[in-house]
Amino acid sequence: MQRSSPLKTLNAIVFYLCSTLLLISCWHRNDFPVNMPVASDLAEMPAQKAVKEPPFQISQRGVRYKVSPQFSYDLKGLVVSYEHHDGNYSVHRLWNDHLNVADICVLWGDNVRGPDLNKFRFWNGEFTCNFTTGDQQAWEQFRPNRMSNNHLLAVDSLVRDTIKKVRIGDQVHIRGWLANYSNDRGFSRGTSITREDEGNGACETIYVQDMKILRSMGSGWRTLMNFSLFGFIASALIWVIAVLRGVF
Repeated sequence: MQRSSPLKTLNAIVFYLCSTLLLISCWHRNDFPVNMPVASDLAEMPAQKAVKEPPFQISQRGVRYKVSPQFSYDLKGLVVSYEHHDGNYSVHRLWNDHLNVADICVLWGDNVRGPDLNKFRFWNGEFTCNFTTGDQQAWEQFRPNRMSNNHLLAVDSLVRDTIKKVRIGDQVHIRGWLANYSNDRGFSRGTSITREDEGNGACETIYVQDMKILRSMGSGWRTLMNFSLFGFIASALIWVIAVLRGVF
């Protein structure tokens, strides 16, 4: 029986170790770090002011839209869930809605520093944000009026690209208008204008004029995921090359 070479054994150990660590770290990649650095601006409530902007027409992918600004809106928050949309699929295709780039669910104020966010599960549906927890203390600390699901509308390519880069744990700054909108195919959608409502119609619809990712979340799990992914790929390539050359 041919004995394995030390290099083959070492490479196998690296491959299986990195595979295991990659799976574990990928599972935990969205865990919020303890004492996560948070921008001071996230303590503020979203700011809105009534505006007298007239409705305007825009086009996206051959569909004509009417946007009716209601309030100027300035939001700084922590992203806990999101759903990117493609107007060619699902309900957005049925509605011919190519303007709604994504929904993002954000927290601000006491919700960012108060409850242990890892005790919650946040997730987005097609146009809703949901959350649940089995921890009574976390539930009592959580304030629903410090959370919002936001339908983000945009036509500017830079804004749309920024929206598509959003990930869980990002701290974002969004400026634009709370707006109602409709298209020439019969679809229309309104917007919430208060943070105190719940249920159907409670989402903010924002025509985004400017958006910045203030800070992306760094964590040991994400660092480990990147290193283990590199080790997994490297060891797999070494094995393939070694087999082709007859070393293994």
